[in-house]
Amino acid sequence: MSERKQILTADEIRRALVRIAHEIDERNGGLSQVLLVGIHKRGIPLAERIAAAIADFEGVRVPVGHLDITLYRDDLRLRGPAPLVHKTAIQHDLVGKVVVLVDDVLYTGRTARAALDAIADLGRPDRIQLAVLVDRGHRELPIRADFVGKNIPTARTERVEVHLRESDDTDEVLIVRSLQEEGTADA
Repeated sequence: MSERKQILTADEIRRALVRIAHEIDERNGGLSQVLLVGIHKRGIPLAERIAAAIADFEGVRVPVGHLDITLYRDDLRLRGPAPLVHKTAIQHDLVGKVVVLVDDVLYTGRTARAALDAIADLGRPDRIQLAVLVDRGHRELPIRADFVGKNIPTARTERVEVHLRESDDTDEVLIVRSLQEEGTADA
């Protein structure tokens, strides 16, 4: 049994992504060298939404790439003998670019580290920045996001679930707490 608490609504997600889009523009002094790269799975639609927001207020379409980090994960052996690998699709040369990695949740930092390794194999951009919808803390590596939709303090026993209409038919962010774990901790 679990308790689910909504922490971001569809409108709050939209506003957070629009704010991140403006911050990316401001921090980089324009968008001519910016390339958004969504980390599979939910980072991809978030990157597309940020690009759409930028197009709305700047009238320019920032390119969006897709990055699969499966083979760069440090827990690959724990995931079984045949991990599911998805397509990496980055149509632009990274040299001289500002690559903004986009992901849904920043937790331990291991996904971001794997994405940095994957980008390094694809080229050498001038800068790499990280944009996340949710930063939940509990870092295991010295990684921080440059752009954050919402900081949400969590317990390690809680899960943050990001649901997006592109894959889940709804937009919301939930904190899910197992009531069984809570009962065990009190015993």
